[in-house]
Amino acid sequence: MPPVHLAPDVAAFYTGQSAFTDPGDLAPLYADLPRDPARLARVARDLMIHRGEGGTFGHAVAPERLHDDAETRYLDDILRLVVERNDAPLSHRREPGDRFVGVCRDFSLLHCSLLRHIGVPARLRSGFATYFGENGFHADHVVTEYWDPARGWLFADAQLTEPLVADAWSIDFDPMDVPRDRFLVAGKAWRAIRAGEADPRTFGLHPPEEGPLNGEWFVAGNVRLDLAALNKVETLLWDIWGTETEPGRELVDPVRELYDEVAVVAGDEVGFAAARALFAEREGLRTPRTVLSLAPYNGPREVTLR
Repeated sequence: MPPVHLAPDVAAFYTGQSAFTDPGDLAPLYADLPRDPARLARVARDLMIHRGEGGTFGHAVAPERLHDDAETRYLDDILRLVVERNDAPLSHRREPGDRFVGVCRDFSLLHCSLLRHIGVPARLRSGFATYFGENGFHADHVVTEYWDPARGWLFADAQLTEPLVADAWSIDFDPMDVPRDRFLVAGKAWRAIRAGEADPRTFGLHPPEEGPLNGEWFVAGNVRLDLAALNKVETLLWDIWGTETEPGRELVDPVRELYDEVAVVAGDEVGFAAARALFAEREGLRTPRTVLSLAPYNGPREVTLR
């Protein structure tokens, strides 16, 4: 198969660290790590546990870690917590009690950082996975999208590289090549909903019978997060700004039309220049210096970003 071309400016942008993925003064910890994307995904996996995975690992997560770890926005701060708990090389698999307790965003943030460090273009993508259950629900999720010279952009879900987790969810695909019909980027989900091809109630953090965190407003929020991540602003998933709508509230048409515009350039195919321009020029989309964090455990607070 002939090599796939990636424009030099796009490659340069996505190999550079962001304020969120930069290991900072802890970059020497990366020195002896493998240079293979799949092995780096497993490194990321073995340093972290999802805060909902305690039962899978037979581990009782300490309440303070459950509440506080996933509020850590920046990769250098995540690494500090990892090495404070166990100062072995990062290639050393941690016991659950020594791991950073995060969410999907954190596995992908670390994997993305490791890939950028070795010169592999990588970015976070916000969207919805169909592989966490068989009820037809599209679960809020974040994966890494990385550049393969032979095949182009591929989705990787570092969280699934742990056999215990893959078996628990009956995963039947390569976590380094997640099928694009099993993970829908937010813009693709938005366009399907707007075309009447998908029920917005089947997209969100949980199904409608379990609460209000689903629906068109939730998908719009993920489109906003995905556009920010495409611009290397990889915020927490509960950081809100701009056009964010209250849970369950119907969107107004001007907001829908704005997200229609974003979804065109932030789908499986990304219009790089357009995505950069939309983010820079639209106040309702661009991440401000101060965001409102709706922390699930610790409650709302305003946070000034680096």
